[in-house]
Amino acid sequence: MPRLSLTRLFGMLSSGLVVAAPTTVLSQAVGPSPSRPEIVTSATGEAQLTPDRAAVYAGVQTRASTAAVAARENAQKQTAIIDAIVALGISREQISTENYTVAPDTRYDQATQRTTVTGYVVSNIVRVEVRRIDQVAPVLDAALGKGANQINSLDFFASNSDSARHEALARAIGRARSDAEAMARAAGGTLGALVELSTADAGPRPVYRMNADMMLAKAAAVATPIEPGQQKVQVSVSARWLFMPRQ
Repeated sequence: MPRLSLTRLFGMLSSGLVVAAPTTVLSQAVGPSPSRPEIVTSATGEAQLTPDRAAVYAGVQTRASTAAVAARENAQKQTAIIDAIVALGISREQISTENYTVAPDTRYDQATQRTTVTGYVVSNIVRVEVRRIDQVAPVLDAALGKGANQINSLDFFASNSDSARHEALARAIGRARSDAEAMARAAGGTLGALVELSTADAGPRPVYRMNADMMLAKAAAVATPIEPGQQKVQVSVSARWLFMPRQ
């Protein structure tokens, strides 16, 4: 078996180190490319739309000495309310139970510092989706006429708000671009290509609310007046543009 001299072995190790060295040098020489200047803007656009649908939340609250009696009386009244609403042409598929609770009715005795149960309270609230605005008032009057004593809220909305939202988006983007162009001119350059664009809806949907006492007072006099009015669609956008300095 041939033997390697120390001189030859040291030469082989040295050549291996020399071969590896250029790779290390090259990797250190490669660095990130310089970033290009950008302009970032944000803007809000608005549009109006007329609601064409509504959601009515009608309920019945009953009290009795036992939970069973309170629940039975509640069921009778709520059934009569639902039947009256269906008789107006509202499909049962548009009526759903929103909340149902059974709770003890208590009384606190200051003298004895004890709380006693005097009865039970049952509440049943249904959500009625009304697909024609002119049906809202008849639905409310029918529910109140059959014993509803809880009108939690009346929520107007539009079945198709895409067109109004697109209009608001176009206005927001136009404002964002206009601001970016003004900034580019003021900085001594021009606006380049769009790099990034994002959007988000802004603001809650308007809700028209009326409590049960007001509803009962109106129903006793005349048909309940309903005015859906106009709703505002608001959209915000954020954009990033390249900034092109003048040569």
